[in-house]
Amino acid sequence: MLHAAFSRRLISVPLHLSLPKPSYPSIFQRSILKSLHWETHNELPDFLDRLLRQCTTILQCQQLHAQVFVTGSCRWAFLAARIVSTYAGFGFLDDARKAFAATPVECYWNLLLWNSILRANAAYQEYDELLRLYLRMLKLGVGVDGFTLPLATRACASFGDSRLCKSVHGHVVQMGFQYHLHVVNELLGMYGKLGETGDARRVFDRMPVRSHISWNTMVSGYALNYDCDGAFEMFRRMELEGLEPNLVTWTSLLSSHARCGRHEETLRLYGVMRKKGNGTTAEALAVVISVCADLGALGKGEVIHGHVTKGGFEKYLFVKNSLISMYGKHGAVTDAEKLFMEIELKNVVSWNALISSYADSGLCDEAFSLFSHMENSNEYPVVRPNVISWSAVIDGFASKGRGEESLGLFRRMQLAKVRANSITISSVLSVCAELSGLGLGREIHGHVIKAMMDGNVLVGNGLINMYAKCGSLKEAHLLFEKLDGRDVISWNTMIAGYGMHGLGNDALETFKRMVKAGYKPDAVTFVAVLSACSHAGLVNEGRELFDQMIREFRVEPQVEHYACIVDLLGRAGFFQEASNTMRSMPMEPNVYVWGALLNACRIYKNSDAAEQIASQILGLDLETTGSYMLLSNIYAAHGRWEDSARVRISTKVKGLNKIPGQSWIEVKNKPHMFLAGNTMQTGMEKVHHMLKVLGLQMEIEGYIPDRSFVPQYVGEELYA
Repeated sequence: MLHAAFSRRLISVPLHLSLPKPSYPSIFQRSILKSLHWETHNELPDFLDRLLRQCTTILQCQQLHAQVFVTGSCRWAFLAARIVSTYAGFGFLDDARKAFAATPVECYWNLLLWNSILRANAAYQEYDELLRLYLRMLKLGVGVDGFTLPLATRACASFGDSRLCKSVHGHVVQMGFQYHLHVVNELLGMYGKLGETGDARRVFDRMPVRSHISWNTMVSGYALNYDCDGAFEMFRRMELEGLEPNLVTWTSLLSSHARCGRHEETLRLYGVMRKKGNGTTAEALAVVISVCADLGALGKGEVIHGHVTKGGFEKYLFVKNSLISMYGKHGAVTDAEKLFMEIELKNVVSWNALISSYADSGLCDEAFSLFSHMENSNEYPVVRPNVISWSAVIDGFASKGRGEESLGLFRRMQLAKVRANSITISSVLSVCAELSGLGLGREIHGHVIKAMMDGNVLVGNGLINMYAKCGSLKEAHLLFEKLDGRDVISWNTMIAGYGMHGLGNDALETFKRMVKAGYKPDAVTFVAVLSACSHAGLVNEGRELFDQMIREFRVEPQVEHYACIVDLLGRAGFFQEASNTMRSMPMEPNVYVWGALLNACRIYKNSDAAEQIASQILGLDLETTGSYMLLSNIYAAHGRWEDSARVRISTKVKGLNKIPGQSWIEVKNKPHMFLAGNTMQTGMEKVHHMLKVLGLQMEIEGYIPDRSFVPQYVGEELYA
């Protein structure tokens, strides 16, 4: 009888709450049936509330919600709030919203009900809806409390709208909650996410009482905004005021230093944390592991791996993923593979870590193989390549000089509807630059504008580099001038572009602008500007820059800088000064320095000096043939064909193979590569005909070709 009555009453419940008739009532259902006797009893709402708290399935929650309707208990606001919270707890946000909407109007002035629906939306990051409800309850005149305002504050912070956040801060003050610890802690977090650490500090300083959460939120806010000095100052102040930093504080402090690139200091602080006996956290270990990866400190990384094992942190997937990345960046691919295979439920980060390990180690075929396996994997949970997966493989092929394959993957990525990020675009632009694919580069530029990525500095630098290397210096200059937030790389790329085109004065002017704008030149800057001076014959300017680099900018000259200055002096005919500069180097000259001096011998036909330099070069353990070919050509220029042949034969004896000369031309948006000595390419007869036409035109206009390096037959073999 009771079961039949219960079924009949469900007919009046809204359709989405209706349930199938159970074949046999469970203990939980018998408790619900028992409540039918309490329809007019004051204890019924409390009884239903206890049952709602004991729900273990969504089915039980729906049954109880139906019972609330049929017994008329829906007029109790606290019970409606419990139903909303229970639905949200099971992940049924839509049902929670419907339950809230179906609550009688007289319950709308109950704060508990509003807090329950606000909390439900916050749990699923539905901040738009949360703020809409918050404004609605204010219009209705429903009061707020110390639970309402933190939820509204968190929602405002998610939008990053300063005015909106300050409005809610105003509500906090107007309603007298400016000294409520939980509310003010949320304000600190809000200002930290906005990047307004000054406002956060002012709120913090006015707090009469602070908890660990207050201090940790401030340290975390500084860390989030790359202000490790501010984070450390807050950390020290916390200690001075007698509050012992906990593991959360230490983790935030480590994170702040890692974000700022202070890797050595991060490791030092980690050591201090361990010495104080505070233990560690999985998050702190992940930070320190990433620092070891960036530092190139494999030994330290292995020590931290030992801490992970001893502390039982291997169960944390993000820690293991960090270890894979660390070993991969050090080229220890076998260790990275072993860790990867140990993970039972791999997520997309795990796959990406190993793919990146292969790509960083130059194993782009292995990276692509793993990527393909990831694409076709049926493992649970199913993971598919994301933009990081695609970018790693594309960059892997690009860095190995396999541009065509890199571009092919980029096309596949577009067809897969995966939106490229700045790293992907930067890699593809570098391929366009190397292949001189101006048409494709412009196509990528159009894609960048459509995707509204033209304001990204990394992408902007890639575009400047691409246009400069593809010969369109005017477009590179226009992009450089329009680029907001230029960094040192932007200036270096533009200076190198001018130098590449022989525009030494423009390179110098750009360098001066860079210094005047407050940017500090680095080692790469001086390589670019010294090289530009060398190719433009700006000897005095180059000498002054080299001196300025040491004296004013405190940049320690490296072997690359000496190679540039030796080349500059040698090209200008100051052979003795170039030789003296080389002898004054604090390090051993490498092949590039000797090669620069040897090139000066070639230009000024100084065969005696070339002989002396040759003995030095031939004594080096070289892996490239450039200097050998240069020496061979010097001998050839003086008619010493036997010596020229001897040098070239020595390269073959040593197992060195000359990389053939290469050039590219783009026809109908497709780059075509030409290799020296390869006469089998289609259309080469037309190219040779055009070369003859150009040669005749040069001679008509008075240009005399240098035939000193024209290949000569020695015996039966052609040496060139």
